[in-house]
Amino acid sequence: SILIINLCRSCIAAKGDRKVYIIYMGALPSKIAYVPMSHHQNILGEIMESSSVGDYLVRSYGRSFNGFAANLTESERDKLIGRDGVVSVFPNELLQLQTTRSWEFMGFGDNIQHVPNIESNIIIGVIDGGIWPESRSFTDDGFGPPPKKWKGTCAGGHNFTCNKKVIGARYYVEDSARDIRGHGSHTSSTAAGNRVEGQNFHGLATGTMRGGVPSARIAVYKVCGPDGCAVEAILAALDDAIADGVDVITISIVGDNYAFDKDTLAIGSFHAMSKGIITVASGGNRGPSPGQACNIAPWIFTVAASSTDRKFVTKVVTGDGKTIVVS
Repeated sequence: SILIINLCRSCIAAKGDRKVYIIYMGALPSKIAYVPMSHHQNILGEIMESSSVGDYLVRSYGRSFNGFAANLTESERDKLIGRDGVVSVFPNELLQLQTTRSWEFMGFGDNIQHVPNIESNIIIGVIDGGIWPESRSFTDDGFGPPPKKWKGTCAGGHNFTCNKKVIGARYYVEDSARDIRGHGSHTSSTAAGNRVEGQNFHGLATGTMRGGVPSARIAVYKVCGPDGCAVEAILAALDDAIADGVDVITISIVGDNYAFDKDTLAIGSFHAMSKGIITVASGGNRGPSPGQACNIAPWIFTVAASSTDRKFVTKVVTGDGKTIVVS
């Protein structure tokens, strides 16, 4: 379809000329009768010369904060910048995703006393590439029903089932919350994976794999596909995770550093903080020059990449029969 944008000059702009922008509008109004999607559609109707504004509304954010994503021309975007009630307007973009010894290395070994009855009330919202729910790290043996504070749902899509460990799932890309690339399952198990004994990597580093809080529950929000993680989907996941009642949000996704009112993670984590929810995010894999850390808003618990005190040592036999020990 096409949209006439300048009758005087008889110019037309194809829908393909549009880009997705995020329109951030701050906190939700306190009035009870407020309906976010209707308001967002009304705004689009005011700036568009089209009666089919619903075709251009990509997402409406209205559970935990106010805003929407829409397919706009540059002219329509400019009409929203500085509009009363609009905090910021910025383009959608793709952000990128970023063992058995790690917790002991950090001084959080098996000698640390765990209190499963308390820890099982902790809900960790993992915003990433999904999860593989059948993994032994996520079985629900010994778990009771989800905490009463949980307001979310298991909307995992095709071929996906939750349990009493993985208590919630939502997806914003592809056709299910299932992890088919491994990163989401990795980050979920790092945070809250069950104890799984006898793990190794091709015979190396044999040990017990577990998360930091093995008795915690997991709620999964899949926002990443094969090309990356769209900011409009990340904002939707943050909006849902806050409203669903998670206690902690973990997100190992980074992009460039922007002003906080145009930074997706800064916006979502700010509203999470206002509800008493801590957001833990990766500092990124860039370096080693200064100023390379990401997710630096002061209300985010930013975790830098590092190395541990362990080496994988093995022997390599060269073509001339020499044996070399490598790590």
